[in-house]
Amino acid sequence: MSRIIAGAAGGTTLVSVPGSLTRPTTDRVKEALFSRLDAFEVVADARVLDLYAGSGSLGVESASRGAESVDLVEFDARASEVCQRNADLVNTVARRKVVSVHRSKVESFLDRTIEAARWDLVFLDPPYPLEEPALAEVLARLAPHLAEGAVVVVERSSRTPEPTWPDGMERFAERKYGETKLWFAEPGVEAADEDVDPAAEPDGI
Repeated sequence: MSRIIAGAAGGTTLVSVPGSLTRPTTDRVKEALFSRLDAFEVVADARVLDLYAGSGSLGVESASRGAESVDLVEFDARASEVCQRNADLVNTVARRKVVSVHRSKVESFLDRTIEAARWDLVFLDPPYPLEEPALAEVLARLAPHLAEGAVVVVERSSRTPEPTWPDGMERFAERKYGETKLWFAEPGVEAADEDVDPAAEPDGI
């Protein structure tokens, strides 16, 4: 059973997605990840994007720790419903709508996003069956939407190869936790120019 580890909603038990469709990030990995992100000073006041959100645990953890806004993107109906329930938990504690849920395919969401929208912190935890060329295409779509100093975290099986980073994105660190591997990337100089609030992005299925 997953929980929010720290922040305003710390200790809150999260709703899990039933069945084996999703692969939730373990609390051990999540704690190590956010310890590193706190060291980077990228969570507080950040605009966060959680792609392939599953239960939304990474996004709502960010909200609990002081993110300005969080967008959870999940296409599966059951998982999207769980995302909304977990978002409601954090939004209630925050007394405002910090977390928004978008039931959408990741590619469609990024294609609809206004050109100038920027995020400060992005999580990608795609399903293991997603092939590397498909992940590379998503990263290429994401690259133009990274704010200056943004951090991108890709979570994959430790048996998969390093993602193919597009122009405008560079890997700067990696960490392995058992069967899980985290890749950390940042925007190149050309990708991080104008900052526009992604809240202007229209929602839809």
